[in-house]
Amino acid sequence: MHEFIDALPKVELHVHLVGSASVPTVLELARRHPDGPVPASEAELRDFYRFRDFPHFIEVYQAVNALVRDPEDVATLVLGTARDLAAQNARYVELTVTPHSHRLVGMAPAAVTEALDTAARQAREQHGVQMAYIFDIPAGLPGDIIGGTLDQALNHPPEALVGFGLGGLEQARAGHTEAIRDAFRAARAAGLRSLPHAGEMTGPETIWEAVEELGAERIGHGLSCVQDPKLVAHLRETQIPLEVCPTSNVCTGQIPDVASHPLPTMLAEGLFVTLNSDDPPMFDTTLTGEYRVVADTFGLGREELAALARNAVTASSLDEKGKRAITADIDALLAT
Repeated sequence: MHEFIDALPKVELHVHLVGSASVPTVLELARRHPDGPVPASEAELRDFYRFRDFPHFIEVYQAVNALVRDPEDVATLVLGTARDLAAQNARYVELTVTPHSHRLVGMAPAAVTEALDTAARQAREQHGVQMAYIFDIPAGLPGDIIGGTLDQALNHPPEALVGFGLGGLEQARAGHTEAIRDAFRAARAAGLRSLPHAGEMTGPETIWEAVEELGAERIGHGLSCVQDPKLVAHLRETQIPLEVCPTSNVCTGQIPDVASHPLPTMLAEGLFVTLNSDDPPMFDTTLTGEYRVVADTFGLGREELAALARNAVTASSLDEKGKRAITADIDALLAT
């Protein structure tokens, strides 16, 4: 089964630029910026990635983000992600970028965009991976920062920008609801897809908010949807894709172990599920590893794993020609 998973053509829909940085990439950045807060040895870095809870994960994430100081660092992260995912037979990636993080260290929006565009071209040329981008708002920030993210998405977008997202602590969204809603309305009017996180560390109410007020076309995580039968019915009827990240949910303390994940319930209820890695090196996983762990834990077979891979293709922002090509390769592997 693991050989089948390794060979399975894959699409990654839920992975963060900074969180995707592998240990070698982070070590390269830490040595490039030795005054930063991140350990510069592999053993210390792996220990650094042991999280007590979600707030501690955010602290570590911000520390790694502090190493990303210029456009060259941004490009290094994108190419590292493309390299790592290409080795897992990933064909297409939607990479979440948080523009505010780069503004904080003085990077001009146009310079960030140029780095993203250049890295996307190099990822295709060097690794055969097609990169797309999602700009997200880190929750709990003042309205001017929300507006700054929107401004960059509308006025300085990379060529491959496909969506507008919302991440961070879900509990911190209170007090910024209207500003977030306004930003998503403007982004959607400009043709960007609505791709917020919801229901990761809060209840079904944040998923309802994402669906009803943000016009969500996919839900990042959606873990708590199973707590609300009415919401489950709605998600089943509309087939809004859920970007499920099992290992992430364990590492940030949302569930005690993978066996406790509601993935089997989601599948049994007929929900549209995709598998993703979120922040893979920080959680000691990979996209391939997520397929392996659900196969091993829940006994999923080739057909079910191929269906999850097809779902990710369908839920992606690829054009129809690109979707048909990857789907055909999935079906060809399944037929062997």
